[in-house]
Amino acid sequence: MAFVTMTTATVTAQVRLQSLFTDNMVLQQQTFAPIWGEAKPGYLVNVTTSWNQRTYQTTADADGHFTLLVETPQAGGPYDITLTEQRKANRRGVTTTLRNVMIGEVWLCGGQSNMQMAVASVNNAQEEMQRADRYPQIRLLRIETTAAATPQTVVHAAGGGWRICSAETIPAFSAAAYFFGRTLTEQLDNNIPIGLIESCLGSTFAEPWVSAEALSRMPYFHKAIEKVATMPSDSLQREQQYARDLDAWNAEVSLLDGHTTYVNGRHTLVGGFNDAVPIQVPGLFEDQLKKKYGAFDGIVWYHRTVDIPQAWNDQELLLCLGAIDDDDIVFFNGSEVGSHLGVAFNREYKVPAELVKAGTAQIAIRIHDTGGLGGMYSKDMHLRPTSVALSGQQIPLAGTWQFQASLDEKQLPFYPTNLNRDTNVATALYNGMIHPLAPYALRGAIWYQGESSVGRAAQYRELLSVLIDDWRTRWQRKPADMPFFIAQLANHMTPQSDPAEESTWAELRESQSKVAEEVQNTGLATLIDIGEADDIHPKNKQEAGRRLALAALACTYGQNIEYAGPHYSHYKQEGDHIRLYFTHADGLTLRQGQAFTIAGPDRAFHWAEARVDGQTIVVSSPEVKQPVAVRYCWANNPASLLYNAAGLPATPFRTDLWPVLSTHNY
Repeated sequence: MAFVTMTTATVTAQVRLQSLFTDNMVLQQQTFAPIWGEAKPGYLVNVTTSWNQRTYQTTADADGHFTLLVETPQAGGPYDITLTEQRKANRRGVTTTLRNVMIGEVWLCGGQSNMQMAVASVNNAQEEMQRADRYPQIRLLRIETTAAATPQTVVHAAGGGWRICSAETIPAFSAAAYFFGRTLTEQLDNNIPIGLIESCLGSTFAEPWVSAEALSRMPYFHKAIEKVATMPSDSLQREQQYARDLDAWNAEVSLLDGHTTYVNGRHTLVGGFNDAVPIQVPGLFEDQLKKKYGAFDGIVWYHRTVDIPQAWNDQELLLCLGAIDDDDIVFFNGSEVGSHLGVAFNREYKVPAELVKAGTAQIAIRIHDTGGLGGMYSKDMHLRPTSVALSGQQIPLAGTWQFQASLDEKQLPFYPTNLNRDTNVATALYNGMIHPLAPYALRGAIWYQGESSVGRAAQYRELLSVLIDDWRTRWQRKPADMPFFIAQLANHMTPQSDPAEESTWAELRESQSKVAEEVQNTGLATLIDIGEADDIHPKNKQEAGRRLALAALACTYGQNIEYAGPHYSHYKQEGDHIRLYFTHADGLTLRQGQAFTIAGPDRAFHWAEARVDGQTIVVSSPEVKQPVAVRYCWANNPASLLYNAAGLPATPFRTDLWPVLSTHNY
């Protein structure tokens, strides 16, 4: 819905408001809250607020736009807001009323899929949804997915606007945001109304959520910004431009890669693979080949041979590969048989009968890993005939393949952009889903994103800082007036077994932690102990929301509570051991397990023995006589062992500044 048109029982008003302004909304308390919309050019717009019976007046400009500020009281409600459009003063105008308006605390909730993950998908979902009826003072506004090449002014809100929290309205809403808001309303005085604006989208990088003006401060994104800015405004023209750009991109990449030719929109496999190494499928190639390739993003190849039985000769086959991260082109005996863009799709490609001959056949897959982790995921990969007569026959494809990295992402030309289908484009979601919200009065923002950005984890430290500054600039707020709280990535994937493990997930967590340290009025919710090895979307969003709320309760609302786990401060080398110092260290406790590693001048990490000494931790290893560095929870899925008296986990850290996997990935 673009606008909400105000009506009375007898006449339609000309005043049109964004769907930010509807019945059931929450306005930020004790501020001057903007209200804006459209009316007839030159007409007077009066806004009367029931909490003080005060009338505010402005005149619609030549384009029919108006904005005014209303002074809000302390939290409370419900109230009414009456809007009247008049041709002239003292003339009767068309009047309408927004009802059930609450005054309270408003928070913007952004990020990717772990922020978008709905209440219906969490632990104890049925119980949580039924319990939502207890919190009608929480109000929900969910922004629909809207990507745009230029900043937009229209708000697209699901359901047309604000909704009262209930068992009916909460299932599709952000779970992390809801549990954040629920904790606030339970812990603040008088069950204060909480307004939650959910503006997020799964599988997105951070850069789509930043304005072009702010993102231009980072040279890495200049080409991406230019590409978006020069897109045709017409949808059909964008599609045509994308087709031309994609054709040119495929041709150039084929030349650079050297393993394919590209003619008339089709790839053909040429040459061999001279530098291939064994790899297990299913699995992530970063996990298995980290020492050889590091945090590699770009073009990689998987290939293997299979023995085609005589009965399959000249039979059409179905190649079932499951999910692939990210984009793939698949070849059978050198001919392209299928391709797909995107992670969340099962690949099933038909192999034409004329390509199928008894004997040895080659399957080759070119994967473009655009960022983060990459590989082939499915446990049920197989090749089988489509013929009913041969049903039940198949060749399993899980097992050992050959792998070769071909082109680093930095070597590739800029990938074509198509806003008709691809929303994960620099500036696009800021333009469509953040810019239209400003300057709606907020208390602050919470942010849960980073899984898609681990391939450029070192860069994320700057990028997230730019995003925070950008949002504060758009809302014309000083850092001290707009808090920003970050959900740190949870543990995920195979539990750590190697003390020398390198991890882009650990590097991304470090970037998030550094932003919380360096950027004024930001905070961190450490989630290193509530993740799931096999699910990138951990279901314990109750605790994620609670920990975000603890930071807000302490840092924004001034409550005298512990809101963070032990946070590394500095260290001292003391002979053959290292002493670690922490903030938030009251009641340090260590659980059983291995999470501390220690290294000497050779930079080889070994498991460390750790013990609590007051508010410090002493670590050592018989294998390291001259320790110079310690790391804690430095892995994709480490064991969380260190807690304080509040039961909050220590934030992962390292004491060294040595180059890591993502140091040069941008």
